Amino acid sequence: MSYSNGLRVIHPNAKIGKNVNIGPFTVIEEDVVIGDNCTIDSNVTIMNGARIGEKCHIFPGAVVSAIPQDLKYKGEKTTLELGNGCIVRECCTLNRGTINPEHAADGRTIIGDNCLLMAYVHVAHDCHISRGSILANNVTLAGHITVGEFARLGGMVAVHQFVRIGSNVMIGGGSLVRKDVPPYVTAAREPLSYAGINSEGLRRAKFTAADMHHIENIYRVLFVRGLSTRKALRIIEEEIMPSAYRDEILTFVRSAKRGLMKGFRTMSGSGKVAEPVLD
Repeated sequence: MSYSNGLRVIHPNAKIGKNVNIGPFTVIEEDVVIGDNCTIDSNVTIMNGARIGEKCHIFPGAVVSAIPQDLKYKGEKTTLELGNGCIVRECCTLNRGTINPEHAADGRTIIGDNCLLMAYVHVAHDCHISRGSILANNVTLAGHITVGEFARLGGMVAVHQFVRIGSNVMIGGGSLVRKDVPPYVTAAREPLSYAGINSEGLRRAKFTAADMHHIENIYRVLFVRGLSTRKALRIIEEEIMPSAYRDEILTFVRSAKRGLMKGFRTMSGSGKVAEPVLD
């Protein structure tokens, strides 16, 4: 049995931390944990399975931890985990996970610390979004998507299920993301293509000029020279100095089950397209 606290409906078994401000017309269900110093604005619905960290701000109209939009879901107990310091803007919909060994789904949708989800973002079941990422207005993530730390997804980006997006990536607004996007790049155009490294994002993240030049050299081989992926990886290993960045990129590319986005294209779209082939 829930109880009404003024204009709010909060289940008595919900675990709510200290100094949590909850606005009117908000509903909080039974199996919910909210950390200290959070702000939950009016007209928010927080459903069973929500695990919300400290110092989060959830804006009006958001629905947190709704059941998955997956017909295979049979009511199993799963969670939506929101890290510390997250901002969830108006009308976002964040779905909890599923349990599906076939897809390595362990029942958790996870959003890391200090993420910003702008208005109308949808995060489907079993997505894992790493810390510091920003999803702009109307970004839509299908199920089982992985987003690396400090990624930036522009407005109205739509991402296909099971796609992986690497760390420190920038994806241009309105893009359709059907294949994996490796770390440190800017991706744009239709079909989604390599548009250089994410220079501005890397500078803000305190990457040195030497680091950025090193990463750019790797992607020139992989995406600009028109090579098959197998040959490009061999050249990268043989000719480019070993580093943590090189190893991260190589590991990401080799584990790309959906394939990679296309290689470099001219702005007019009339130039040669280097499309990696996982052969």
